[in-house]
Amino acid sequence: MSSLEQTIARAAALPCWTGQPRVAPLEGGITNVNLLVTDDAGKFVVRFGQDIPEHGILRFNELAISQAAHDAGVSPGIHHSEPGILVLEFVESAALTENDLLDADTLVETTRLIRKVHMDVTQEARGPVLAFWVFHVLRDYAGFLTRTKSRHTGKLANLMTEAAKLEADVGPINLVLGHNDLLPANILRAPDRLWLIDWEYGGFNSPLFDLGGLATNCGLPPEAEHLMLETYFGASPDPALMRSYGAMKCASLLRETMWSMVSEHTSDIDFDYAAYTAENLARYRRAFSEFYSQRGTR
Repeated sequence: MSSLEQTIARAAALPCWTGQPRVAPLEGGITNVNLLVTDDAGKFVVRFGQDIPEHGILRFNELAISQAAHDAGVSPGIHHSEPGILVLEFVESAALTENDLLDADTLVETTRLIRKVHMDVTQEARGPVLAFWVFHVLRDYAGFLTRTKSRHTGKLANLMTEAAKLEADVGPINLVLGHNDLLPANILRAPDRLWLIDWEYGGFNSPLFDLGGLATNCGLPPEAEHLMLETYFGASPDPALMRSYGAMKCASLLRETMWSMVSEHTSDIDFDYAAYTAENLARYRRAFSEFYSQRGTR
C-alpha cells in the first residue's frame, strides 16, 4: 500500500463521519497532505500534518487560531481534530491567483478581509498562541542551515547582516494576530464572499508582514500597493509607513527564500524546493536593492 493509500485509509477510519465516507486527494499545500472527504452530512477537508519545529509549526497553535478565525467569521468551521489531523468544513470556492489580485476590486476586498483578520481574530483567540516575528524566524533558519551544513551556508552571513538592517528600518510595530502565509491560494472566492484558510504559520506579528507578503506573493505593482495600504489604513501612506512597509516586504521575501532553503533539507513532499529557493532568492535580491536604492543608501 502506498503512502497516499495509507493516508486515505486513515482518513476513512476517522470517527467523525456520517455513513460511508468517500475520500479523494485534494491538490494544494507543500507542507501538508490534504484530502477531500464526502459523507452523508456533507464535504470536508482533512489536513494531515505533524509539528514541524524547524518552521515554527506547532499544531496546537494552528488549531487554536483556526478556531478563532472561524469564530471571527473568516474561516471554515472545525469538524474534528486529533494529533496530526484537522478536519474542516469544505467551502465551495476557487482559490485566488496572482492575477486575481491585480483586479482593484478584488484587492480591496482582500485587504478588508486582512484587516478583519487583524482586528477580529486577535480578539477571538484563546489560550496559548505563538508569536511570528519574521526576524526571529530568519535567525532561527540561519542557525538550522548552519547546523545542517546546508549548501547555502556561505550566503548566510550576508543575509543576516541585511536582515538586521531591515529589522532596524521596520522600526516599532503594532501587534496583531496575523496569518503570515498570504499566498493567493490561501484566499478562497466563494459565491458571496472571501475566506482565508491554512493557519499553520498564524501568530502575533506586525500587520505589515501580511500586507507585504500579499504584495510580494502576487507581484503587485506600486499603484496596487498604494491602494492596498490606503484601504487598510484609511489614509494615504506617509514616508515613515512606506519605509517600514518596504523593509517588511523585503523581509517577507527573505523568509520565503530561507523557508525553502530549510525545506530542501527536511521535506519529503514531491516539490522542487531548490528551484523555489533560487526563484525567491532572486526576487529578494531585486527587492532589497530597489528598496535601498530608492532611499539612497546601501
